[in-house]
Amino acid sequence: MENISFINLLLVVAAAVAAPLLPGVVLRLRLPVAVREILLGVLIGPAGLHLASVDSTVAAPSLLGVTFLLFLAGAEIDFDALVRLIGPATLSFALSLCLALLISVGLHALGIIEAPLMLAITLAATALGIVVGILNQANQTQTTFGQLVIAGSSVADFGTVILLALFFSRTSAGAGVQILLIGGLALLAGVIVLTVRRAEHWKRAQSVQQRLDGNSAEVRIRWALLLLVGFAMLAERLGLEVILGAFIAGVILGLVDREGVATHQQFRQKLNAIGYGVFIPTFLITSGMRFNVGDLFAHPASLMLVPLLLGALLLIRGVPALIYGKILGSKSALAAGLFQATSLPFIVASVQIGIELHPISSSFGAALVAVGLLSVLLFPLGALALLQSRGEPAIVQTRNRILANVVPGTESASSD
Repeated sequence: MENISFINLLLVVAAAVAAPLLPGVVLRLRLPVAVREILLGVLIGPAGLHLASVDSTVAAPSLLGVTFLLFLAGAEIDFDALVRLIGPATLSFALSLCLALLISVGLHALGIIEAPLMLAITLAATALGIVVGILNQANQTQTTFGQLVIAGSSVADFGTVILLALFFSRTSAGAGVQILLIGGLALLAGVIVLTVRRAEHWKRAQSVQQRLDGNSAEVRIRWALLLLVGFAMLAERLGLEVILGAFIAGVILGLVDREGVATHQQFRQKLNAIGYGVFIPTFLITSGMRFNVGDLFAHPASLMLVPLLLGALLLIRGVPALIYGKILGSKSALAAGLFQATSLPFIVASVQIGIELHPISSSFGAALVAVGLLSVLLFPLGALALLQSRGEPAIVQTRNRILANVVPGTESASSD
């Protein structure tokens, strides 16, 4: 039996505790918690002080972290908004994908990058969870602006996860087989949604659910974890990416629990507590430990790619949002573009897959992660600055909160 040591896991957990408590001041910019977690991972990992390494006790919860991240992203999709705004949201993503392919193929033709398809898919994503959190703080989730941004980000999440699983699988099956496998997963998801919705009308099932809710059984949480692990296992067995299975599981949860916020809000809060309190920080810190900063700085060409790719990300996700101008106005459309260009978790997950499957190098992967970090730092603040001209107190307060780095739950503790 393998000798198990908890030293590395202890250091990762300590970094997770420290991340939200640290001031995070760099050049007077306050770092979001997700960014601090990655940077703390770099600090304690092989590229920094070499205090910790990624062993089996760290790798397992890290894998659960990336699955939980995609699971919660799928569950956060607002399907009512998506149905209403599917037209402009889909058109925006289609334009993003076309721009991403053109830019990536162009950079490849110039000999600047390799794996243009993976780069195009990676740069077409949006950090749905981060964007929804900021919009919620600014009281924008129920506005036309917020709904359109969420719809556009949701379509981007759908599209990029499916495209990544379709073209970058660990099996040698062709694209046709991959499409059939993904279609099979989607069909199974539809059957589960219909079955659960019908079961909700059974009085016996309702009585059992009510009896077990709110006590130590935590039956809803157990069902959610079964759904997550089950679809992750199915995706792995079929040779697809685990993140696709996790994302589909989250979509199922979102569809069968559409009234969850109103009827049993604690369920979602508990899921978020498990994800953002335990597993997701482990994934982000471990990603920092794997983030080869030395390799990035050892290859000047990769380092020079960072501003180029950051500009490409802004162009790919930002420019298509201008089609929202007829609905929102030009200034709000620009703000929507900045929100859509905010991307980090999918970039980190995509880079790990790319390095494992060898279409990208570790130095290029490090450059992409750096781009994601900068997008989370800069683009939401720019979007809020554009919206601030409306004079809405919630937007001003949210921008100040990000700048002042107020820990959630302690907003009144500090001000800028």
